[in-house]
Amino acid sequence: MITVVGDWGSGWQGRVDVTAGNAALSGWSLKWTWPGSQQISSSWNVDRSQAGAVVTADDVGWNGSVAAGQSREAFGFTASGPSAAPKVTCTPA
Repeated sequence: MITVVGDWGSGWQGRVDVTAGNAALSGWSLKWTWPGSQQISSSWNVDRSQAGAVVTADDVGWNGSVAAGQSREAFGFTASGPSAAPKVTCTPA
C-alpha cells in the first residue's frame, strides 16, 4: 500500500507498506502502474525500477521478512508529478 507522506505541489513523498496474509513473507516483490506522469526520483531501502508508468520494487534482504498477518513499512520514495496511491500487487519472493 502506498501512503502519501507529504505533497509540495511539484513533487511528493510516499511510503510503501507490505502486509503478509496467512503466511509469513521471507521476501517480497511489488508492482504497480502509475495513473499519470509520476516518476520516482529517489528511493531508499528498496531495489526498484520504472519503465514508463510501471514500477517494480524488491526487498533488499533485511526488510524482506513480514510475519503472518502483520504489516511493516518497507521503503520510501520521492516522486514528481501529482501524488497518487495506485493499487500495489505483492508477490512473495
